[in-house]
Amino acid sequence: MTAAPYDAIVLGAGAAGLMCAAVAGQRGRRVLLLDHADAIGKKILISGGGRCNFTNIHTAADRYISANPHFAKSALARYTPADFLALVEAHGIAWHEKTLGQLFCDGSAKQVVAMLMEEAAKGGVTILHGQPVREVAHGVDGFGVTFGERRFTAPALVVATGGPSIPKMGATGFAYDLARRFGLKVVEPRPALVPLTLGGDDLLFRELSGVAAPVEARAGKAAFREAALFTHRGLSGPAILQVSSYWQRGDPVTIDFLPDAAPGWLVEAKRARPRATLASTLAPLLPARLAQTLADRLALPGELGAQTDRKLVEAETRLKRWAFQPNGTEGFAKAEVTVGGIATAGLSSQTMMAKSVPGLYAVGEAVDVTGWLGGYNFQWAWASGYAAGQAL
Repeated sequence: MTAAPYDAIVLGAGAAGLMCAAVAGQRGRRVLLLDHADAIGKKILISGGGRCNFTNIHTAADRYISANPHFAKSALARYTPADFLALVEAHGIAWHEKTLGQLFCDGSAKQVVAMLMEEAAKGGVTILHGQPVREVAHGVDGFGVTFGERRFTAPALVVATGGPSIPKMGATGFAYDLARRFGLKVVEPRPALVPLTLGGDDLLFRELSGVAAPVEARAGKAAFREAALFTHRGLSGPAILQVSSYWQRGDPVTIDFLPDAAPGWLVEAKRARPRATLASTLAPLLPARLAQTLADRLALPGELGAQTDRKLVEAETRLKRWAFQPNGTEGFAKAEVTVGGIATAGLSSQTMMAKSVPGLYAVGEAVDVTGWLGGYNFQWAWASGYAAGQAL
């Protein structure tokens, strides 16, 4: 069965796909939005603990990872956090700012999905879901998509199917397979914003499962000051999730357990309390179990007064740059997003259209643009979806 043609078909009813479809529909385009999942916006619904960290007021291109660090600038400049916040407020959704510029719904992420569905409805967007995309073809009639048992055609096709992170939500590498079929290059995808696993000499730290502390974590040149959490498999928490996007297999992750400590603080502690032990000195500064474990590993038995200044300075240095050697990550199953994706070299930064395939667009997580933790990836979804929606 062949349905009446549309002006555009959008594959994927997540954040970027919904935004793109709504914007294009409200510009008078006949838009068909398709999704294989049994519900619309499933990853939006689970985000931010169910309250949707929908943007970050500190959004800037340097907070995104891409083979081309300049690619995101155009879209981000033309649809800003203030623009999305205005939409949220127009729909009467109460919100609040948490740490580091993160904006959340006061209520539920369901409100954001309902808002986007309402915006799509304003644009007359047809939304179908719950069936597989069986075929995508490109011919004289434009793009043909077989969805379940029905075939639809349109001169434009938008790939908004995301990356393979969180497969239990239905995520796949469909976007990459489709891109390669059309001759577009793909930057090798890998899990991002993902817990790291430990082995070898670091196995001892698994005994601290459930213990968290504010730290500064570093991988390569990237450093983030937030909480780290020890798990039964390794390391997690916001600071670790952030550096995981930059971490390369084989490299260490270093942690500053006392980022506010002044140089020489441990020597000063010795002068002030020579009979204190290292564990008792660390105890007011760190969770008790972590303080004891670090003291044990530093192996400075007895009182501080019995230690040389040199040994105490060495202990300070170790606490400031404690190196962990991750043996991997918890993979796409636990990754919030994906680093890599459809190469930006083949896309227009203005419109998100493929340079070599007129009418083919890619937006959101499917593209090789990955934001920091804290609402940045949603802002990229809104901005890239808006850019494509304006161009359709």
